[in-house]
Amino acid sequence: MNHSTLQLPARTAKPRQSGLTMAIDGGLPLGTLRDIVASAAEYLDFVKFGWGTAIVSGELGDKIELLSANDIDYYFGGTLFEKFVLQGRFDDFRAFCERFSCKYAEVSNGTIDLSNQEKVGYVRKLAEDFTVISEVGFKDSERSDQLTPRQWVEYVEDDLAAGARLVTLEARESASSGIFRANGDLKEGLVEEVLAELPVETLLFEAPTTDAQAYMVRRVGPDVNLGNVPPTAVLSLETLRLGLRADTLLDLEQPEEVSFR
Repeated sequence: MNHSTLQLPARTAKPRQSGLTMAIDGGLPLGTLRDIVASAAEYLDFVKFGWGTAIVSGELGDKIELLSANDIDYYFGGTLFEKFVLQGRFDDFRAFCERFSCKYAEVSNGTIDLSNQEKVGYVRKLAEDFTVISEVGFKDSERSDQLTPRQWVEYVEDDLAAGARLVTLEARESASSGIFRANGDLKEGLVEEVLAELPVETLLFEAPTTDAQAYMVRRVGPDVNLGNVPPTAVLSLETLRLGLRADTLLDLEQPEEVSFR
């Protein structure tokens, strides 16, 4: 949507295959989510019900109905998948997703002791019935720091080969692990190696901060897939994608379009 005569970068329209925005719901009240959807549904592709909030939310059904009515997809956080697996209840996880008519399922091993090959097995099983979004990286920053860039690439490749549609690169909601250092700095060298080796349309970069979002838009372009976006920042992210915020204003401007009068 462009209410002006400004020349803005082309953006894919929903349903999108790239330029995806995933916002994380960490327990939003239904009314707050309703307001966010009313103002930003056009720019919002996924809502992830973070970690295990789906288990304790009394408004989950109403939220899903709201999202479905506005063409916004949804799925449950990988930590919930891990909790089911930890208790030997994988079939119950599948049934839980089916109960809420999920089209998507997230698979991760960010917290529990689950090898990548075991995770790949779960990706393969769930891909029979769901569109799988897997995740690479650990919640613990020290564990993530031990992964080499080559391992990151190989783990992503393994998940894609097993049937994952998207692979999420871990960052946590605090931007303190995975592709980030514990102090919040983005591991730019890791990001560069991942981009050099893998098709960008298969990657979903967790980018909970404005700085991280701006970096990825500048580096990849407006149609980079970004996740763990705070729900109240969906419109703000869209301005970054379109060069309507100082962080990306000059980077997304075509030279022939620049004139000062």
